[in-house]
Amino acid sequence: MPKSLIRPVSRLGAAAQNALEVARFGGLTTDEEPSPYEVVAEHRVYRLRRYYGDQDGGRPPILLVPPLMLAAEIYDVSRATSAVTTLHAGGVDPWVVDFGAPEREEGGLERTLADHVVAVADAVARVRAATGRDVHLAGYSQGGMFCYQAAAYLRNHGLSSVITFGSPVDTRLAMPFGMPEQLASGLAGLIVDGVLRGGALPAWASRTGFRLLDPVKSARSRIEFLLQLHDREALLPREGQRRFLEADGWVAWPGPAMADFLHQFITHNRMLEGGFVINDRLVTLADISCPILSVVGTVDEIAPAPGVRAIRMAAPRAEVYELCLAAGHFGLVVGSTANAESWPTVARWARWRDGEGEPPEAVSEIPDDPGAELVSPAGVRNRVGYGLELAGAVGNGLARSLAGTARRTARGMRELGREAAGQLPRLARLEQVQPGTRISLGLLVEERRRRDPEDIFFLFEDRAHSSRAINERIDNVVRGLISIGVRQGEHVGVLMGVRPSALALTVAINRLGAVAVLLRPDGDTAREAELGQVQRIIADPERAADAAGLGTVHTFVLGGGGGPRELDVNLTADMEQIDPGRVQLPKWYRPNPGRAGDLAFILFTGEREETRMSRITNGRWVTSAFGTASSAALSGGDTVYSVTPLYHPSGLMMSIGGAIAGGARLAMATRFEPATFWEEVRRYGVTVASYTWTLLHDLVEAPPHPGERYHPLRLFIGSGMPSGLWRRVERRFAPARVLEFYASTETGAILVNLRDAKPGSMGRPLPGSPEVRIAAYDADSGQLILGEDGFVKTCGTDEVGMLLVRARTRETTATLALRGVFARDDAWLATSDLFRRDADGDYWRMDGVRQFVRGRRGPVFTTPIRDALSDLPAVDLAVAYGVRPARRKSDVAIAAVTLREGYELTAEDLAAAVGGLDPDSRPEIVQVLDSLPVTTWYRPMTGPLREAGMPEPGEGREIWKLERGRRTYRRLEAPVARPS
Repeated sequence: MPKSLIRPVSRLGAAAQNALEVARFGGLTTDEEPSPYEVVAEHRVYRLRRYYGDQDGGRPPILLVPPLMLAAEIYDVSRATSAVTTLHAGGVDPWVVDFGAPEREEGGLERTLADHVVAVADAVARVRAATGRDVHLAGYSQGGMFCYQAAAYLRNHGLSSVITFGSPVDTRLAMPFGMPEQLASGLAGLIVDGVLRGGALPAWASRTGFRLLDPVKSARSRIEFLLQLHDREALLPREGQRRFLEADGWVAWPGPAMADFLHQFITHNRMLEGGFVINDRLVTLADISCPILSVVGTVDEIAPAPGVRAIRMAAPRAEVYELCLAAGHFGLVVGSTANAESWPTVARWARWRDGEGEPPEAVSEIPDDPGAELVSPAGVRNRVGYGLELAGAVGNGLARSLAGTARRTARGMRELGREAAGQLPRLARLEQVQPGTRISLGLLVEERRRRDPEDIFFLFEDRAHSSRAINERIDNVVRGLISIGVRQGEHVGVLMGVRPSALALTVAINRLGAVAVLLRPDGDTAREAELGQVQRIIADPERAADAAGLGTVHTFVLGGGGGPRELDVNLTADMEQIDPGRVQLPKWYRPNPGRAGDLAFILFTGEREETRMSRITNGRWVTSAFGTASSAALSGGDTVYSVTPLYHPSGLMMSIGGAIAGGARLAMATRFEPATFWEEVRRYGVTVASYTWTLLHDLVEAPPHPGERYHPLRLFIGSGMPSGLWRRVERRFAPARVLEFYASTETGAILVNLRDAKPGSMGRPLPGSPEVRIAAYDADSGQLILGEDGFVKTCGTDEVGMLLVRARTRETTATLALRGVFARDDAWLATSDLFRRDADGDYWRMDGVRQFVRGRRGPVFTTPIRDALSDLPAVDLAVAYGVRPARRKSDVAIAAVTLREGYELTAEDLAAAVGGLDPDSRPEIVQVLDSLPVTTWYRPMTGPLREAGMPEPGEGREIWKLERGRRTYRRLEAPVARPS
């Protein structure tokens, strides 16, 4: 044979022989032995390995966690590329969590996400107990996500630091190849609902998916292997790594765990926003305070850098560092880069955090901008070796860059369009509601159960409750109500604080078809019970004595557990002792029989003799609930944080109603505390927070809180916020904005300021809500103004009049309808609120009919005064009211303000603030107070100020008086006491 042919034939023969060995045995024989380890503990979900047995003792322990779809051998692929060996050589004590192959473990394919997180937490405790030292918890890809979750679950207990490799936190920024988040979210939902329903993701599918996510790297590896198939010596050093990726390293992904992962962290992005659930407990990465080292790959297409770097936003309390490497996803933990840089740096990090040596030079703090350019400390030298990978990635990188630019440019319009489209079904349903339509609170809660029984419905005191659990409790309470004799249409008093039983009872009364009379714990219980015509009151244990003390009603207790107990109260019955399974449902019972026109709730406002009752029909509640859900664009990805209880109109009809109608999670707070607000926002994953009046004042004036940085809030929803406070809230808590509602409890009118361009405006009527119109009104006589035809005049642009709402027939209401108002046989309800409508069509509330000041030259409206003064930088809060001095036939318009710390009020400030008001509508007196009285729900009260009479200057009291020309103010000085 010619010499020129010997070498090619020899290469071909060697290649054939090696190919045959690969075909028969799955790979080339390397004679490599795995690194030595012992199984220290076995658990239902995992085995705990300890490598090398810490022969020297006293080393920093590091616990390595693999992703679900990869075997634990990812950290010991071969002796040449072994993480545990490199770490041990670097002076660290390596431990590994081995989840095994779920398809070969008993019950392995039924494991949930929580099983794995709790297993990692258990492993941390075992390693800490064995070594007597805090643990460095490290994980690759999804294993790193487990580390974050376990650290938050443990609240940092037993941890020295958390180390992750290519572990995304913001999944919206971690879509491979720039895949749109909506597409990824929809695909995740399809997988959860279809592919994974009752099944698992097999190993071959994980392997195929991994290759598809990084096709350039996969193709390059296969080509390199084929080209070197003749050279056994060149292949052997990488054979362990190749076999691991091609076959041996992949295991099945349990269906429940993957479904939960996709639902919580892909669809709803709860790694970043918080509020993910582990064993019914709410967890947030914002609770992590131990140091974090995030290893980021410059050419990682599976976990792009912005999504990985988002840990800085998710964990604002922690010191967050990064190690930036010129590596792909797999190369971060296996291969030459990992051997030379990843694991030696991690070993130095662990020793440094434990007080040994200097910090690694390659480690730096993560920048504030997650999308900032990645700069590897290895420099250009390492970039040359990645030429092919970079060339392959450049197309994807350019595509993602262009897509990102377009996405940022058009984000606002696209989101508005998507939100509007998402609300169309709700608005269509709302417009179809007629008085005879069967719809109610109980029915909407039941619909949530039908859609997804396991979906999280209610969050309270760091615990999560599913739709199934809530509805089971409601149905049990219904049986309890039937057993004590409650029938459809009966008025049932509810006297409870904020607790799950209060929600369950209110829904149960509605589901039964009775009327829930929501008594206020801080109100006049006897008067409210009389107005509400109740014969039974169901109270929680803390308020049972108040109800029993009335003596005129039957008192029952619900809540606090079902065990035997002594309540030391003269009760009719303890409903917790009723066995719902033994209650026979009567033939008349039909779940959720309520029609839109039926009376459903009775609420109370006002104090003492001014206590007023508001009747709420199912239709009124549904209009408000769907209106809130549509205006706030609520969805299953939202969590609504309600600081107002069920017995408050804002709580029942807006925040609680909106969450239920919008499919969002409902988180309820027992009280509003600025000191804990951001902790609860993070733990619950709150995206929408409710407010009333000036509730957010203390929050916006509080010192910065760590949880406030990169917070997940997008909306504050409520009513009554002064315009100045409104602006301060949006400045400080951007990008969150204020969504202000006006909702007339009895008449059903709903206005909403959707555009957010006019702080203080009530906005415009919500589609689907009743028609509104401003009628001409004579404030002096308190009468509507008629035209020559006998019909009521309609106000023109910026004319102040009474807001009227078109009445719907066959609806229960305490407000008498006015008929023949604008046309023959029409019917309208009066709101008792005075409004104007500007040239753009936006509505502005000017005052209530009992609130405006009867000035010398006509009515002076207090709301414009309040908003004008509250817009001053120096003014904290402001109110306006009228006082009638002795021997005067008209009121004096007075404003009272409080000042922000470090500010002073000047005559120029006052003149500038009221300059936009008509001269006759300016306050004659402006007094500066240390504080303003507010109600329980933060509505500033003017009654005590009015009762105090005309303010007089005195020591420490600042008072300004409007000059005769009504353009400037001068400060009044206290009279100097004459010497006796």
